[in-house]
Amino acid sequence: MTQKIPLSWLQLTREKTRLAVALSGIAFADILMFMQLGFRDALYYSNVRMHGSLKGEIVLINTQSNAVLAMKPFSQRRLYKALDLPAVQSVHPIYLDYTSWKNPITGRPRSILTFGINPEFNVFDLPGVEENLDKLKLPDVVLFDRSSRLEYGPIAADFDQGKNVTAEVRRRKIKVTGLFTLGASFGADGNLITSDVNFLRLFTTRQRGLIDIGLIKLKPGADPKQVADYLRTYLPTDVNVLTKQEFIDYERNYWASSTAIGFIFTLGTIMGFIVGTVIVYQILYTEVTDHLSEYATLKAIGYTQNYLLTVILQEAFMLAVLGYMPGFACALFMYHVARDATLLPVFMSYERAIMVLILTIFMCFISGIIAMRKLRSADPADIF
Repeated sequence: MTQKIPLSWLQLTREKTRLAVALSGIAFADILMFMQLGFRDALYYSNVRMHGSLKGEIVLINTQSNAVLAMKPFSQRRLYKALDLPAVQSVHPIYLDYTSWKNPITGRPRSILTFGINPEFNVFDLPGVEENLDKLKLPDVVLFDRSSRLEYGPIAADFDQGKNVTAEVRRRKIKVTGLFTLGASFGADGNLITSDVNFLRLFTTRQRGLIDIGLIKLKPGADPKQVADYLRTYLPTDVNVLTKQEFIDYERNYWASSTAIGFIFTLGTIMGFIVGTVIVYQILYTEVTDHLSEYATLKAIGYTQNYLLTVILQEAFMLAVLGYMPGFACALFMYHVARDATLLPVFMSYERAIMVLILTIFMCFISGIIAMRKLRSADPADIF
């Protein structure tokens, strides 16, 4: 039994060069969408990794704080007042600020984000913090983020080799006594963790007791949302009470709506979609134009307009799937390159892969629908 080859496939493969150009254009549009969405999601994820690592259920911040990039301090008395609630197990103040780290090799300064915590308690669920807490009790010592950018110097490599690693931070000589893993973000290329005492030694203009983040750990079984709701009425209005997830969303929303970066990546995705639509439309329009007489013949022998429309949509679907595959493969490679170059978490996700595939199919269908208008001019009378 002879297997029938779809008319749409025969039309697409008739001009091999045209098909290759169409698939290249769709792949390019997919790569553009993949990269824009990948960088956008890396932006959001990298800037909330610290938030997600906090070992507590409720967070207090100053109401004037917009994001970690622009935190405002508040009195830790607000935090300790939360201990009045029976559901609260413990509270932990956190200092954070940006300072200047001088590369010990080149001497070039670079901004670095520094966290000051009480070394008696581990407030970060990050690799390398728990085992190095006791070391932070010594003066002028820090933990260095091994995922920081290389512009800070070969700190992690030297420490792993057993070398004595020192550097100048805010014109003060400090010693790296351990490594932890957090990762670079759009807001900070590197991170340090030190004790609250050492933090105040580095930041001499900061006042003790004026903290940036207040972390509240609840007793087992307590409902974070209910406790947060009560604290909003119990505490003064100069602090913002957030659950851990609300704190994550608060930071993400800042980058999505209050900065141009989120808009730029979204605009880039839209531009990729438009570029792909135009390319596919041109290909399908040319296909219809070149075969206009054949379409008119098909109409003359009884094929309906809907059948011909189905052929065009089949071509659009085939172009979408065939063009998506090389675009997906190239995006994986470029994600790897971008991740190594920037140390940002640029990874492929199932959700993004499916989203771009749906966008690609939708893009090709829109092009096919627009190109269908040319079919109306396929008049059977023209062939006689």
